[in-house]
Amino acid sequence: MVSERINEIKKTLPEGVRLVAVSKFHPASLIREAYDGGQRIFGESHVQELVSKYEELPKDIEWHFIGHLQTNKVKYIAPFVSLIHAVDSEHLIREIDKQAKRCNRTIPVLLEVHVAQEETKYGFSPDELLAFMKDGTWQQYQNVNICGLMCMATNTDDETQIAREFEQARELFELINSKWLNGKWTTCSWGMSHDYPIAVRHGATLVRIGSLIFGERNYQK
Repeated sequence: MVSERINEIKKTLPEGVRLVAVSKFHPASLIREAYDGGQRIFGESHVQELVSKYEELPKDIEWHFIGHLQTNKVKYIAPFVSLIHAVDSEHLIREIDKQAKRCNRTIPVLLEVHVAQEETKYGFSPDELLAFMKDGTWQQYQNVNICGLMCMATNTDDETQIAREFEQARELFELINSKWLNGKWTTCSWGMSHDYPIAVRHGATLVRIGSLIFGERNYQK
């Protein structure tokens, strides 16, 4: 039962850590089941699928876009998305700002930092991230609220490596928050089904959990 799995996971999360139920590739009926059990935050990574579910499901759901977002797709989710996790370039920030302004909204976003040992992951390198913050041009975007960082650890069974990568992200978060944000950043999005307990120990405030809740995904959809 989906709602029972969610409640079991929530029992393991300390106060201040929120659960993003990753519902991509799962039907609206399962999201509804989770919703009826009290879950309100859901994560999707394909724009067309997210728009379809948004139209079908209750409007008090907090939709998080957690995948790699193409600039030409931003306009479709700008009217309603609650948080965009994986912002990996100033070009994307500029487009989010533009579309948010068109919708008369301010959209919260997270900057994605690449700390994993896998080249297939997206994100600013730590050096690029620090240079971007130091440059200060991010302050000109009035309709984007950068509120923290997002990362993915290397897909490995080596828990020491995973912990090291999450800790690197936390250290970057704390450095940037104290140096340029006066402590205004609040959100650290890291940790998934296989590594979220480690992520929580290393500063996560959002964990993105899918398969532990909904089971394995149907990629043939």
